[in-house]
Amino acid sequence: MKRKLLAAALILTLVCSAFFLFACNKDADKTPTYKDTLPNLKILYEQDNDLKNTYTLLAVNPDKFDAGATNTAGADALIQWLTGEEAYEAIVNFRKAEYGDSLFYRLDNAPVYEGEIAQATEATKTIRLMTTTSVNDSGLLGAIIPTFESDYGYEVNIASLGTDPAINSAKDGNADLIFVHNKASEETFVNEGYSRVVDGYDAERISFIYNFFVLVGPADDPADVENAASVKAAFASIADGEFTFISRGDTSGTHKAEIELWPTELGITKDVNNLPEGIEGWYISAGDGMGACLLMANEMNGYCLTDKATFLAMKKTPE
Repeated sequence: MKRKLLAAALILTLVCSAFFLFACNKDADKTPTYKDTLPNLKILYEQDNDLKNTYTLLAVNPDKFDAGATNTAGADALIQWLTGEEAYEAIVNFRKAEYGDSLFYRLDNAPVYEGEIAQATEATKTIRLMTTTSVNDSGLLGAIIPTFESDYGYEVNIASLGTDPAINSAKDGNADLIFVHNKASEETFVNEGYSRVVDGYDAERISFIYNFFVLVGPADDPADVENAASVKAAFASIADGEFTFISRGDTSGTHKAEIELWPTELGITKDVNNLPEGIEGWYISAGDGMGACLLMANEMNGYCLTDKATFLAMKKTPE
């Protein structure tokens, strides 16, 4: 009787083990599935010198606000971490395996922080980071910030707007640091005294990573921008044919970069309330974020200037 019970127990153990191994192998064989939220759009023009897109960190100057209104220690810790080797590696490798190339690159002259990073205290725990919709829509911060929070005990509250609205919000005291990408706007922020030099860095503007803007549009490319001699020539072709173009129209870094690419005689400026006559039929000033504008371009078979990271992230979204 005892032998029969032992045999039965052995058989049951083998069956359970086999089932467990089958279940594990079955799960291991599962590969992530993705959906394309922009099926009508493709990259038509990229890798032009006019399309380099540099990102900068700026710490907010507490002297502009009431005492204690700005978390300088938390801002310093996040800037130090973002410019350290661990973060650089995470940034460069963000979704690289999916696309075969990096979505963000480290600047050759980017600062590297090698010192200690302060742990959070009750007084410094919450950090307010104001950034652009292009950074946020790419998914980069959602992928890397949890590591910083886990290692150092901070909570990073991320808000995203276009570059100028983000900077203006920081001027109103709504941020401890900003993460933006328009040099002229950043310099104005510095010149007006709203930024400070973080210990260990050479200047208020801490430029550290970059990627590229790309011109995307319908696969049939009615403006033939794919064969243009330059990105400015591509924009001229869109204007000549009056093909639908979706503009951010929000004084973001992307919007300002786009304005520089149109033929000057068109008279397109960042003043969206005074756009030149004759373009309203094809030039759509959306006044919205990067993801929303890409969805509009997809629905309207239009062209759009976007950072490459956000475009690829939306082209291959996990289901």
